[in-house]
This record gives sequence, C-alpha cells and structure tokens, in this order.
Amino acid sequence: MTDRERGSNDYRYGANVVSAAGTSAPARTRFRLWAPTAKMVEVELEGAGRSQMSADSDGWFEIELPCGGGAAYRYVAMTQFEGEVNVPDPASRAQRGDIDGPSLVVDHDAYVWQNPQWRGRPWHETVLYELHAGLLGGFDGVRARLPALAALGITAVELMPVADFPSDRNWGYDGVLPFAPDASYGTPDQLKALIDAAHGLGMMVFLDVVYNHFGPDGNYLNSYALPFFRDDLHTPWGKAIDFRRREVRDFFTENALYWLREYRFDGLRLDAVHAISEEDWLTELARRVRETMAAEQPGRHVHLVLENDHNRAALLRDGAESHGHAQDRFDAQWNDDWHHVMHVLLTGEQAGYYEDYAQDCAGKLARSLMQGFIYQGEASVSRDGRRRGEPSAHLPQTAFVNFLQNHDQTGNRAFGERLTVLANPHALRVAQALLLLSPHIPLLFMGEEYGSRQPFLYFTSHRDHSLASAVRDGRRKEFARFPEFADAEARTRIPDPNQEATYRASMPEAGTDVEEPDGFAWREWTAALLKLRRAHIAPRLRGSSALGASAIGPAAVCARWRLGDGAALGIVVNLGETDVPAALDAVLAPAGADVLFDSGGVLQALERGVLPAWAMLAVLEPALESVLESAP
Repeated sequence: MTDRERGSNDYRYGANVVSAAGTSAPARTRFRLWAPTAKMVEVELEGAGRSQMSADSDGWFEIELPCGGGAAYRYVAMTQFEGEVNVPDPASRAQRGDIDGPSLVVDHDAYVWQNPQWRGRPWHETVLYELHAGLLGGFDGVRARLPALAALGITAVELMPVADFPSDRNWGYDGVLPFAPDASYGTPDQLKALIDAAHGLGMMVFLDVVYNHFGPDGNYLNSYALPFFRDDLHTPWGKAIDFRRREVRDFFTENALYWLREYRFDGLRLDAVHAISEEDWLTELARRVRETMAAEQPGRHVHLVLENDHNRAALLRDGAESHGHAQDRFDAQWNDDWHHVMHVLLTGEQAGYYEDYAQDCAGKLARSLMQGFIYQGEASVSRDGRRRGEPSAHLPQTAFVNFLQNHDQTGNRAFGERLTVLANPHALRVAQALLLLSPHIPLLFMGEEYGSRQPFLYFTSHRDHSLASAVRDGRRKEFARFPEFADAEARTRIPDPNQEATYRASMPEAGTDVEEPDGFAWREWTAALLKLRRAHIAPRLRGSSALGASAIGPAAVCARWRLGDGAALGIVVNLGETDVPAALDAVLAPAGADVLFDSGGVLQALERGVLPAWAMLAVLEPALESVLESAP
C-alpha cells in the first residue's frame, strides 16, 4: 500500500484500480476519459469485448469494470469529424508494445517498497547527474550504476523524459503518453525498483517532464478532444496546448502528482516552460503539488525546477519561507546564462546565442556568480534586441542550477561534441572545479565525471519515413546559418537522427575513454571536488548570500559569498591561457582563512602578485564570531 489508502486517489484521468481482488470478488478499475468532441466512447477490454461509457455534459466519459492490474484495453470513440477511432488512453499508465498498442491497467499498490520511510534530502544538498535511461541500458541499467554514482558524491540522478514515445530511440521530448514509462526502458515496476534502490543509497531521483507540447507521432487527442489545443497560438511544435481550460490544467497537474506519488520521484524538472502561455498555471501547479504532498507525506522533500528562457525570477523561491508565495514558487531554474558565458570562455565560440556573451566575458561571469542571471532585462543581440529576464540578485545562489554540459547544449550541436574535444583540458578541469565548489546547485551530464569524449547526438526513431526525412532535413537546414555548414554538401555530414548508428554513437561507453588512464584521473578529480563540496560547502548553503564579485582579467574573476554559518567562501579563478596580475589581499580576504582548494601553486603565485593561467583557488574564512573567540 502507498501512504494513501487504496481508492482515495483523486485522479480524474486514466484507469485507476479502485478495489483489489478478494476471495469472492474480482478487482475493479474505473476508466475515465475527457473526449469533448466524441459522440460516444467505449472501452474495449481485451478478452471481454466493448463496454459503453456513460457521458456527462462536460465531455467526460466514465465506466467501472471488473478487472485489475495487467488488464489491456483501448478506447473506441465515435468522433464528430473522423468517425470511429481506436486509440490508447492519453493517461495510459503503461503500454503493451509501442504507443499505438493497448494500454495496461497498473495497480501501483502491488509494488512493495524496500525503503518506504524515505523522505528525500533538502535542496541545498543536491548534486545532479543528468542521464538518458535508454543509452545506459534502460531502468535496470541505470539502477546498476547507482552505487558508483553514490560513491562518487552524486546525490541526485535526473532522468531525461521517459514518457512513452514512438518506437525505441528518442531523447524523450517527443512523448505522447505522459503517464506511461516507455516500454523500451522497462516496466513500471522496474522504474520503481530504480528509484527504490537510489533511495536506499541516499540518492534522490528527478524526472524531466514535458508539458509544453506533444510529439508529432502518436498524439490522438485531436481526434476526440480538439479543445485540448488552441487555434490562435502556435509553438515551435505546433498548436499550443490550451492551459486556459480546467481539464487541460488538471491533466498535467495530475501527471506531476502521479510521478511524485506513485513512483516516489523526489523532484521534477519542467521543460521549456516559456512555451506555456498561461504562466499562472505554473504557480497553481507548484502550490497544488506542495500542498498535496505536505498533507499526504508531512516532512517529505519534493523539489520543482524550471527550464525557462525568459529568466523569470518571479517564479523562483527567494528564501523567505514566511511570505505567502513560498508554496507557489519553484526551487530553481536551469541557468543557461552561466553555461553560455562559460562556453564562450572555454571555446571562444560566438555564433548563435553565444553572441550575447562574447563581450566582457569575465564581467558577465562575475555577475552570474553573484546574481544568477546575466540577462535581467537587458536587450539580447541574438534575439533582435528584445529584452530578456528579470532582476535576480535577491534570489539565493541555490535558485540556479549551473552546468558546463547537458543534453541540450551538447546534443544540439551538429556533431554533438563534448567540451573534452572543444576546450583546453587544463581550462576545463578548472571550470569543473568552479562548477562544483561554487554555492549554486551543480549538474553533471552523464560521462562528464570521467571526461567522456563520446558525442551526444540528437536521435529519433520515427516510424513514418516522411516525418523522419523532415526531421533530418530540418535539422540540417537549421545549421545552414553557420559558416561551416553554408555549403549543402557539408550539411550532409550532419548525422541523420533516425539512423540507429547515430543512437549507438551516443552511448557514453561506446568508446574506451572510461577505461583509459585519463578517464580514471577525471573521475578522481570529480570525486575529490564533490568530497570538498559535501564536507565544507553544502552544509553551509542555507542562508548564504553574495558578498561581491569582479573581473580581474579577460577570463579571470574573484568572488566571495557569506555562507549560512557566517563563514565566507572566496574563489579566484583564471580560465584564460595567460597569467594576470593579482595581489592576494586584493582579490580575497585571507586572514585566518583555510585553503579549501588549490589547482596547483596558486596561493604561492598570488603571494608573488600573479594569478596563473588555468588556475583556481578557493578559501574558507571562518565566521567573525569564531575569529573573536580564538583571539588571545
């Protein structure tokens, strides 16, 4: 049994087991579907034929049938425009086979949790590790890797979307059945076993969810629920989802609660919410999730994270838990600004959106280290002068998830190159030290911990050849604006997303880099940095604040933060290839400070007035009270 009694769930959508099989009665399941443009709907239960569902005036169809977990079914709808259509449940809990196969009833109370008392970890302890379940062998393959990740110092794994998508190869952002784990990754119980094992190791598990669109293949909602979408507003993926409707809002809010309740995920990352026009739904979602989980499982930590190109600081928690907006705000946002300026510093690339970060790189990095967002209302050159962002200096450092690589920033390159093949290795190691020792929430992308050189490419497995060709050609056309792909022949070298070879080339261990000496050295470097973070930084993050930061060279910055216990963290870093003048007492306040990290002879060089190339020093200054107490 879950923390809630069976039958007490309030899901409006999908097939929900309302009573288990007893000695004298079979299990019973309630089926509900919102089909406002259908005249009639039947449930076709495998082995039992069709049963007509009762309808109400709001477009809901419902029936309760004698069946339980494992039952296979479809909906048969008589629609206004297409006649009879045979479709899976849009809130299918699992599919037998692919997206157009039968949906399966899942009895979530049948799984016996091995770590039922788990209540998560506080947000400030988070070290994220983003991964693609399919590339790592499905849910069982990921579970097998958890002990090594826990030993490394990872406290949370984040799964790229697992919602059912067409065929068996996809990033996950083409999902069309948001409640169903893709069968190519494993069963619902295998996903639960992954999460259960992580909790046993003290690790959280996050899920990336997509609420801004459905994939182009296998979405049948237009057949029987046209009002699910808007005719007057379009996104890069087609008609916008109509979040003005209560039924639509509840569909996705229930989805968020479903993953958190039934699978016990510790947090969700909401993909590209800037493509959701009704922003008030986001605050409604956050409030409902927090209130529901607090009522059902008091004391459980549940974390909500955004990807939002608009840099909307107003959606993020500011640390003042006492005010009335704490419940309807999000814990953090993926900070593309930090990534972009670091990428320019490490690679020198200035095309596309990197153009916005090409000038005063060190100054922009200093701003990000202190205030999170770089763009806080300024005009963006790459966006034709449109203003972007809101002031964010009032937010805690933990409101920002920083990263050097992730699925987007690697996979959206033509050849999916990682920084290990783009950047100077000395600069990259220092950049990773800055990522893991700054007081923001760090994220590593799978393979990054051992310096993988395998590409991460964009891949799909669309069943429709015309769609597959359109995706391939569209991707190649997208890169035509880059000088190196101006020639049509050059664009043909960009890997075809629908080819299986593209998928296999993206497997982190398709090469041997994990077994090479440099791979072991990278892993030891990562582990050492995470050990320092766990011991000296994470415990002090609550209540921390920025003290100041400034550029001290073309690629060099110094920064200081007041930590929650009164101590101060100071970092000075040079990502450039030339030394810069820097006096120790001018960039840090080292009196009584302990050296937390030295990339190699940096302290001595600073005492001589030089900050070396590719160098970083981090120091911890004790709280003022501690200094006074130790004074003679």
